[in-house]
Amino acid sequence: MAEFVHIPVLKSEVVSLLCVKPNGIYVDGTIGGAGHAKAILESEKIKLLIGIDQDEEALLAAKNNLKNFDNVKLIHGNFRDIDKILDSENIENVDGILVDIGVSSHQIDEAERGFSFRTDAKLDMRMDRSKAFSAYELVNTYAEEELERVIRDYGEEKFAKSIARHIAKAREDKPITTTKELEKIILSSVPRYRGQDGKSNVQRTFQAIRIEVNGELDALSEFIDKAVNKLKSGGRLEIISFHSLEDRIVKQKFKELATGCICPPDFPICVCGHKATVKIITKHPVEATEAELKINSRSASAKLRVIEKL
Repeated sequence: MAEFVHIPVLKSEVVSLLCVKPNGIYVDGTIGGAGHAKAILESEKIKLLIGIDQDEEALLAAKNNLKNFDNVKLIHGNFRDIDKILDSENIENVDGILVDIGVSSHQIDEAERGFSFRTDAKLDMRMDRSKAFSAYELVNTYAEEELERVIRDYGEEKFAKSIARHIAKAREDKPITTTKELEKIILSSVPRYRGQDGKSNVQRTFQAIRIEVNGELDALSEFIDKAVNKLKSGGRLEIISFHSLEDRIVKQKFKELATGCICPPDFPICVCGHKATVKIITKHPVEATEAELKINSRSASAKLRVIEKL
């Protein structure tokens, strides 16, 4: 197993916008290598930091990186279960919550995890390796129409139909077992024009499969409501996303939570009773500076949005 290395994106912005309070309780719902968590712990003497991750390798790295702190609790789980996790720790509410959505640098770089097509490995893509369902099962058992839906909806890939058809045909002879096998099939499915080499089509398809395998978008939508319910008044929720679909969910959900009356404009009085529960702190997403981009190119697609509970 390779050393768990993950450079936290927007680290200073995360700490600044979280407004860390002395003796507060904070949750890092995707602790990874603990880069953000360590910065939070170093910024103030907080009461407790709960670190959650579904990747047990990440938790081992976090434990090592935070070994000098005695106010940390690490938990193997999915951030979508934040309500159950906090209830199990007898914590009613917290001062701040952070999640960094998507695959980590370490998961991409570790060939055996099967997240990347740049190295040949078994099809896997599970963030939580205790789960049985992997990219292998998806690619080899999903109906052609379901494959097309996943690739189209989660990869925003215009050649989804052709890619799904070629995958379905290829697996008739034998199961598709490796990343390079899948890459070759995808490349054979898309036309080459204007100097395009097909790599972007492969990247979008792999991304779509990863999102489906890990239920990432469903988890995100479910998580936001639960997280807001677990925040104290004045507590903040921060979400870093790397994909347009993720950012769209966050943006729309934050807007919905920050909206008061939703009655039609011609109603003389409010009858819906809908009240805003949060205020939006970041009107536009916070993105990486030029300085950060120079040292971490993967921060280019990162978008940070923040809300505060009323």
